[in-house]
Formats: sequence, structure tokens, C-alpha cells
Amino acid sequence: MLIAILLISLFVFIAIGLPIAIALAGSSLLYIVIGYLTGEVAVPSVVVIHRMVNGVDSFPLLAVPFFIFAGNLMNTSGITKRIYDFALAVVGWAKGGLGHVNVVGSVIFAGMSGTAVADAGGLGTIEIKAMRDHGYDVKFAVGLTAASSTIGPIIPPSLPMVIYGVVGGVSIGQLFVAGVVPGLLMAAILMGMVYIYAHRRGWKPDMPFSLCGLWVAFKLAWMPLMTPVIILGGMVFGVFTPTEAAVAACVWALFLGLVVYRTVSWRQLVRVSMDTIETTAVVLLVVAGASIFGWILATTRVTEAFAEALLDITRDPVAILILINVLLLIVGCFLETIAAITILTPVLLPVAVQVGVDLVQFGLIMVLNLMIGLLTPPVGMVLYVLTRVANISFEECVRACAPFIIPLLLVLGLITFVPFVTLWLPTLIFR
Repeated sequence: MLIAILLISLFVFIAIGLPIAIALAGSSLLYIVIGYLTGEVAVPSVVVIHRMVNGVDSFPLLAVPFFIFAGNLMNTSGITKRIYDFALAVVGWAKGGLGHVNVVGSVIFAGMSGTAVADAGGLGTIEIKAMRDHGYDVKFAVGLTAASSTIGPIIPPSLPMVIYGVVGGVSIGQLFVAGVVPGLLMAAILMGMVYIYAHRRGWKPDMPFSLCGLWVAFKLAWMPLMTPVIILGGMVFGVFTPTEAAVAACVWALFLGLVVYRTVSWRQLVRVSMDTIETTAVVLLVVAGASIFGWILATTRVTEAFAEALLDITRDPVAILILINVLLLIVGCFLETIAAITILTPVLLPVAVQVGVDLVQFGLIMVLNLMIGLLTPPVGMVLYVLTRVANISFEECVRACAPFIIPLLLVLGLITFVPFVTLWLPTLIFR
């Protein structure tokens, strides 16, 4: 009965529009208060505060504000424009060139920001304007920008993977490395889709290839391009942990913005810092709320009951993975990414272990599913960002993104049923 109250109250709180963090903490508090008054729960309501504090008292979580700060600095300091110009010099000469530039730029920026929303809002603003000015269909530009932005949390660094690693007790370094190949696969398939569109619609190259132009663009962008090298290389060679890598990314971004390019004023630095504090507070509040909610599910053995119920349906690993993917895709439509990871990881991880799925591979499966959720209504954050960026209606944005979900689902199928795709690189590096 109390579990029913917990779950129903959560859905009611979300339905009436309460922030997800408050909905999670509020439903948990309601469960504890009612249980304490009826004698079914032997813990006082102050436990809610203790569990929420313990949920965010984690050294790896320190990476969250630093990666957010680094991404915000990259956007503010004009580094995104340098990245775009470099991508234009590299692939702008191909048919449908700006489409390829869109994808390549997102791959590079993915190694700096770790979030899809930052990619869509920062680099996406430049990409959509350029594609619109060159005569590309706005819906194609919006759909491609949305799909390419989901590469951000797959290629390291990745905020969702940090959260998953903390909640699931999985190596964040291995998760980061495991995302490289799937991220590049996503880029390759999206560029293949651009090529098909370009061939069917007779699109011409947007600029001639020039070694001189490529060299000039590289000279202007080589220092920002070092950011993913510093982050991933430092972790691979044991120079620093993922949390320390986030600090290194911030130091590098500050050095570029304040010393090298001098495009960030002290006023802008304060604004970026305040934006980072605001975003971090939201993320950590969600983690704290989900922590107490997950603790209740674990102590009442709901997670075990769910695992047993799912395994009673079938013990075939393929069927289990299909069911989990369907569940995650549905959840991604309605629940914010960080909240979904913190709530569902304790529930689904035991099932994955039972059917022999590697925890690193499962992390990639979960994150990519929830990234696809960013492109689906009603809660898809990327949709809302691009609606504002492209100045189109929400419905038009949804229709524009729909065809580009197909290549993402193809990659999801690959990483789900071909473990080699995600595990080859971590096995090679961390063996």
C-alpha cells in the first residue's frame, strides 16, 4: 500500500507540473511520514534530508559543475565558431557540405561539453543559421542538428555517464572510453544520411577544398581541438581521474578565453559562473531527490521484485534487452535524463547483471536511449532549445527530428546486441 502511495504521488506531482526533484523528494517524504504515522516505517522524516545529502556527497560528482563550466566557457568565448570553421574546411567541400560540417562540428564539440543541450544551443545556433543562409531546408537543418547534438553525451566527457557511474558504481573512465566508438558510429551513420539527402536533392558542395584554407582553419582552432585530447589522454595515461579531467578542462577553457583569445571579459566570466551554479544546483537537486527515492525502492526490495518479475517473463538476454530498451525509450519521452538515470539504474542494473550484460555496455545503452528521448515529445529538451534557435513551432521541430531518430536507433541496436562495439576500446586500454 505504501509503495502504491509512493509511486502514485510521484506521477501526480509530475502531472501537475512540479519540478522533478521536488516530485521525487516530496513523494519520498509522503511515503515516510505516512509510514511513520501508521507504524509501517520505523524511520523519522529527517531521514529524507540525510539521504539527500548522502546522495550528492560524492567525489566523482564534482566533475558535474566543472564540465558544465567548461562547456559554458567554450560557448561564451567564441570557440564554437572556430570549431565550426575548422569543420567547414575539413568536409565543407562534399555534397551537402554543411550537413557534414554539422555532424563533424558536433563530434569535436562533444569532446568539450558533455551535454546535448549545450551542443544544440551553442553550436546549433551557428549551424542552423549557416544552413538556412545557404538554402538548405530549415527542417532538415533542425533535424540534423538535433540528432548530431546527441553525440555530445556519448563521446567523452559525458555528464549522464558521470551520474550513471556514481549511481551504479561503474568506472567512469571506462564509460568515457567506451563511448568513443559508438559516438563515431553515430557520426558516420548521420553523415551517410546527409549523403543520401544530398544525392536525392542534387545538393552541391558549399565550398571548394583548399589545403591553404584547411591549414588556416586548423591554426585558428588547434588549441580548442586539444581539449578532448587533454581530457581523454589524461585519463587513459593515468595523469588524472575523470573528476580531475573536468578541472583540467576548466583550466584550459579559462586559459583560452582569458589569455589566448581574450574573448571573455570579467563580466562575462561572472555570468558564466552564475549560469554554471544554477545548472549545477538543478542537476544535484535532481540527484539528491532521486537518491532518497532510490533508497526507498531498494530498502523495500521493489528493485528486486521488479527484476524477478522481468526475469519471470523471460530469461533470454536478447528479449530482456529489447524490453529494457523499450522501457527506456518510453521513459525518455517523459522524464529528464539525470532523473531517469538515478531512478532506473538501481532498478535495471540487477536485471542486466542477471542476464550477463556488462555494466559499461549497459551504461551506454541507457545513455543513448535517454538521448533519443531528448528528441521526443513531450519533455525533449533539445526540441525546446531548437524551437527557439530556429524560430519554428514545436510541432514543426518534432516532425523535423522524426526521420533522424532512425539512424540513432540503428546505433542503439548495435551497441545493445554487439558488445564488441562498446567494450573493445575499454578492454584494450584498461586490460
